[in-house]
Amino acid sequence: MNKYNGRTFVIAAIFISIAFIYIIRLFYVQVVEKKYQASADDNAIRHIVEYPARGLVYDRKGRLMVYNDAVYDLMVIPKQINIADTIEFCSLLSITVEDFIAKTQKAKKYSPIKPTLFEKQLSAETYAVFQEKLYKFHGFYVQPRTLRFYPDRAGAHLLGYIGEVNDALIEKNPYYKQGDYIGISGIEQSYEAVLRGQRGKRIVMVDVYNVVKGSYENGKFDTLAVAGESLTTSLDAVLQKYGEELMVNKVGGIVAIEPSTGEILAMITSPNYDPNLLVGRARTKNYALLLKDPLKPLFNRAQMAYYPPGSTYKLVNALIAQQEGVITQNTHYPCSYYIGSRPMKCHPHPGGIDLLGAVQYSCNPYFAQVYKNLLEAKKFENTQVGYEVWRNHVLAFGVGRKLDVDLPHELKGLVPTVEYYDKYFGKGKWRASTIISLAIGQGELGVTPLQMANIMCAIANHGYFYTPHIVKRIGEKGKLDERFYAKNYTKVDEKHFIPIIDGMERVVEAGTARASRIKDITICGKTGTAQNPHGKDHSLFVGFAPKVNPKIAIAVMVENSGFGGTWAAPIASLMIEKYLTDSISRPEIEKRIVSANLLPVVKEVAPN
Repeated sequence: MNKYNGRTFVIAAIFISIAFIYIIRLFYVQVVEKKYQASADDNAIRHIVEYPARGLVYDRKGRLMVYNDAVYDLMVIPKQINIADTIEFCSLLSITVEDFIAKTQKAKKYSPIKPTLFEKQLSAETYAVFQEKLYKFHGFYVQPRTLRFYPDRAGAHLLGYIGEVNDALIEKNPYYKQGDYIGISGIEQSYEAVLRGQRGKRIVMVDVYNVVKGSYENGKFDTLAVAGESLTTSLDAVLQKYGEELMVNKVGGIVAIEPSTGEILAMITSPNYDPNLLVGRARTKNYALLLKDPLKPLFNRAQMAYYPPGSTYKLVNALIAQQEGVITQNTHYPCSYYIGSRPMKCHPHPGGIDLLGAVQYSCNPYFAQVYKNLLEAKKFENTQVGYEVWRNHVLAFGVGRKLDVDLPHELKGLVPTVEYYDKYFGKGKWRASTIISLAIGQGELGVTPLQMANIMCAIANHGYFYTPHIVKRIGEKGKLDERFYAKNYTKVDEKHFIPIIDGMERVVEAGTARASRIKDITICGKTGTAQNPHGKDHSLFVGFAPKVNPKIAIAVMVENSGFGGTWAAPIASLMIEKYLTDSISRPEIEKRIVSANLLPVVKEVAPN
């Protein structure tokens, strides 16, 4: 019995051994040989990404503002690297041997068998030389790409720039792959999905000399790249560039909008920078230099800087007071108001004054009394209720909230809440006189130049505005989001805008901005001199022109420069004249503005 059992075990062991041999052979055929076959295929077949041309950008008159130029990325498949002369390779690319080793190790870490970016954005000249010797450098090939260029060197903050995607973004958005580019700021960011297009794919066969021999299976698996849509912006390229010239050696911002559409005609922030600095291989270095600049040229003051609106905000307060029945255009107040024992300063003008005269001469005591009587009107239970009514009106003008423009990084401005003052002064312990500085656009108010220009649109339209936007058309017929076609109404009736506009006309004709009059163009405007705790006062001007059927609304802010009528008003009038007539009739004013250096003195920090 035991003898037969021994034979059974032997026979079973033989069958198990045979089965095990077959399993090993099967594994070798199915896995190992297949892997080697795939490796051989990888050596003969190359997958090439076809990057689409990014959409072009034009101004409102069809002038090209952003275009594409050809560059070339050098790609590597680490497993295929075979170079006889590494020194020659490095010399062609102007890199060191240490750079070569670091880059190849990084590529291997990403994937030994997949194409990886080795050196980005070779110039056409470098590519031409390198391409002739590419057969010597097995495992490398060139991938055509495009870069953005800006012929006018203007509108950097508006147009934005593009950069290579990082791992975090790739993980967040599966569309993007290593080596892709994406809009980082401006309309490049906000219209990325439109501008980028759709990448394609091409599979080709290469020989042992790294030379492409043709399409794989006659292009059966290839897909075409689809170019991005072009954008027609609302910008006037000539006006944009002119505004940047006027603001050289000055700090501040200019925003010009077409009131009848909400289209942004120009948006200047100063100091500015040449957008071409953030293109190509020098982008990282140039960005670091701009970031260290003490004047902060990367900061978009036009839509991100909070300024006290100063006397320009008297217009809004007067409109709200009329709507709430506190004043009419015939309401008179004496030119006298005391903050404690201190009289409020005012421009010289005759004693008692009505609403139009108060706008014309920017009478501080008049608007202080208007604001006090508004917040403490008998119809309100207390000052806090009156303040809340005033604040809701202000929000309706687009301050204290985002306007929802089609540009990234918009800020909402600052209009304090009742809770803010309750926390600061104590609940129920503050009155209109406590916050009377808001009557003349000072105190805790913070308004961006974009919001200031938008308020002018609301006044020019007698009570409504369109959401400001910088893109006029997508592609040939592409419509914009519906929000850009809708009217946004203030809470003030149309009739109350008439005396304010008449007063604004007087400002330029015979008031605080009379030095900025333009022959045959009726400008309605308001100057402002905003107090600045950190130095000289800011110079402001807001307005629109012409008075009937306005074509342009504008806000100008020049930091640390003094009176509104001295700097901001003439800059605005030059911008208005340039846009409406395409000429300048007052070259002496233009020369004074362009040659002025109003930059603050930047103190150098001593090294440690």
